[in-house]
Amino acid sequence: MHELPSRRRRLGLHRELLLAVAPTVTVLLVLALVEAVSQQRLLFASLASSAFLIYLDPQHSVNQARTLLLSQLGAAVIGMLSFLALGPGYVSAGTAMVLAIVAMILCDAVHPPAVATALSFGLKAGDTSNLALFCLALGITAVLLGLQKLTLWLVVRAARRDHGHKDDKPVPGSR
Repeated sequence: MHELPSRRRRLGLHRELLLAVAPTVTVLLVLALVEAVSQQRLLFASLASSAFLIYLDPQHSVNQARTLLLSQLGAAVIGMLSFLALGPGYVSAGTAMVLAIVAMILCDAVHPPAVATALSFGLKAGDTSNLALFCLALGITAVLLGLQKLTLWLVVRAARRDHGHKDDKPVPGSR
């Protein structure tokens, strides 16, 4: 069987693991937050997928702050409204999923893990505290996006320095 080439540039095992630290810590912090204030663990599973996508390719349009925030927040609101209108169950979840996909396409803010957010809220959510908590967790995930971009910039800069690129300017205060 013929293996397909990787579409993203690999940075070496050490640097790849370094990039994985921020999303892993973020997801663990979000899980601790959810455990401390709610029993709605399922509602936050899609944010773990978002964190991994941000790690995988922080520069991709799917993982930009606008896309992440619009799609995840929109899907949560659509899921909750679907639940309130139709009650818990597959009809509510399916309706929320379809509406969230259409909304993401119309807003040009497609982030696949948000589909799971719509499903989760359509099946499970019923009180506003879940939406508020989800928004807080989403904010933490958005901070991850910034941290991941900073980490990627530092890793790429170090890789260039290690390979002797002379086009890098020294960091102020370093020798």
